[in-house]
Amino acid sequence: MIETDAGSGTAMSLPTELQSPRAKLVYLYLTTNRRATVSEMAESLAMKKISLYGILKTLRNEEFIQQQGEEYRLA
Repeated sequence: MIETDAGSGTAMSLPTELQSPRAKLVYLYLTTNRRATVSEMAESLAMKKISLYGILKTLRNEEFIQQQGEEYRLA
């Protein structure tokens, strides 16, 4: 399934390297919200912070996202 960006009408694509459904969810969340803290993501995605830290670390190590202080955003 291809998602479209309602604001521009363009298709959003996920990096093919992302295999984990939860990693895809976090990536899409950051695509939509541009930046967020772990607390914001935990509340919005109904995920435990401990799970998010592992996912965010992986996404950061693979250079899909970057961290600035307490906020995360797409790289």
